[in-house]
Amino acid sequence: MPTRNREQVARNFVRRYGRERLRRLIDLLSIGESGQTIADEFEVSRERVRQWKNAFGAVLTLYQVHPEVQDVLDEPG
Repeated sequence: MPTRNREQVARNFVRRYGRERLRRLIDLLSIGESGQTIADEFEVSRERVRQWKNAFGAVLTLYQVHPEVQDVLDEPG
């Protein structure tokens, strides 16, 4: 989604629900709350929550190797 579209979706959200509700939505998305729980709170469909989730941010997954395991990988031979 182009940047301008994301901004417009955010502005539309704020007009309808308010800035504090946008913060609440982003907090819920950030902690991984279920789409159904968010949909129930905002009285919208899970599909609408999915659309907001895609418009307002991105889910990132990071796998970080523990230092002691990295040490084993870095050993010679």
